[in-house]
Amino acid sequence: MDLEFRKTSEFEKGTIYSLLKDAYSFDANYEKTFNQDWLDFDSFFFSNPDIADNYGFITVLDGIPIGLVSWNPQHRPEYVEIGHNCIATKYKGNGYGKRQLLEAVTRIKKYSDLQKIIVTTNDNLIAKYNYQSVGFHLTKRTACNLFFGDYLLFEIDL
Repeated sequence: MDLEFRKTSEFEKGTIYSLLKDAYSFDANYEKTFNQDWLDFDSFFFSNPDIADNYGFITVLDGIPIGLVSWNPQHRPEYVEIGHNCIATKYKGNGYGKRQLLEAVTRIKKYSDLQKIIVTTNDNLIAKYNYQSVGFHLTKRTACNLFFGDYLLFEIDL
């Protein structure tokens, strides 16, 4: 199986939305809470291909889009924040998420004078283990009254 990391502009509008919806399908509360945000993000990236192609990518396995990752570089050189990072349900548990994250971190580390990479996730997601596996460390835990547990802030100092 051949894993590739391809430009978002190579795909049709709706691809990002579909990946996010699928990746969080294990709990209907995610779609209820974030559906509009996912639609807006998809629309923004596909309306701004220069941004999409420079600050994220879609992970493809044997020609099928299976995941995506994006990041916000606006706070450089202090930090870059990883935004959406997901793998479609059918492909979880095979190491694709870790490979995708490593590729994103490698690309982000190329920014000159960058001090750190940050990411926020939720306590009830297995994503926290993925971030730790590539060198992120937990720096802050904030209580959240929503369904998905505490907010967790992870960082990699460069």
